[in-house]
Amino acid sequence: MPSLRSTPVRMLAAAILTAGAAACSAPADGGTAQQAPATEDVEQVNALTAEEAANGWRLLFDGRTTDGWRGYRQQSMPEGWQVIDGALTRVGRGGDIITTDQFESFELSLEWKLTEGGNSGIMFHVTEEGEQTYHTGPEVQVLDDERHPDGQNPLTSAGSNYALHAPSQKTVKPVGEWNQVVLRVENGHVEHWLNGVKVVEYQLGSPEWEQLVAASKFSEWPGYGRAGRGHIALQDHGDWVAYRNIKIREL
Repeated sequence: MPSLRSTPVRMLAAAILTAGAAACSAPADGGTAQQAPATEDVEQVNALTAEEAANGWRLLFDGRTTDGWRGYRQQSMPEGWQVIDGALTRVGRGGDIITTDQFESFELSLEWKLTEGGNSGIMFHVTEEGEQTYHTGPEVQVLDDERHPDGQNPLTSAGSNYALHAPSQKTVKPVGEWNQVVLRVENGHVEHWLNGVKVVEYQLGSPEWEQLVAASKFSEWPGYGRAGRGHIALQDHGDWVAYRNIKIREL
């Protein structure tokens, strides 16, 4: 039986999953994407319902501009990220991007779509003290499980807490379809929801978490997962990826 605090997450996920999605294709080298004709109203996709607004949600992406985002350790948005058909899209080399705002406890909801064999990620509590976003921010893995080698290992498959916690079940959709993520972080308690199902749950700083980090590559970076507050990051892993419907509410 789901906990009471999980109910709003489940309701939000169900509401977003009722929206349709248009397919698109893109080259594996991350070059200019060949887009299918847009079939959705950008403003309707990247919008809040009256109920969401009343419950404290706000958009992190308006579907038209890159306002509210910038390159990691940069003052502006890199050209490798563009707004295409109402999605914040990695179309060329640009590096990771982060929100201009920082967050502590929150619910983040978004949708992502990848090219074949694609790889990306969503990080949180990112600071700019590390050379890379993943030196400080835990990651929700974004991946084509069927074609990328990381999909063969549950610890690095779609929806995982990258390299530390495997998803409880496989709920990722095929390439060409939108996947919906809800990331809930409250006082260090973290939940990953993928396509309406809670697939990962852990507590930052717990004995289990400390043990897993110590045995992983993240032990090289003492700031990993320690900030408690920071930016949300979207990863440029060299592949075409699109994000939309990006919204957040602080807890």
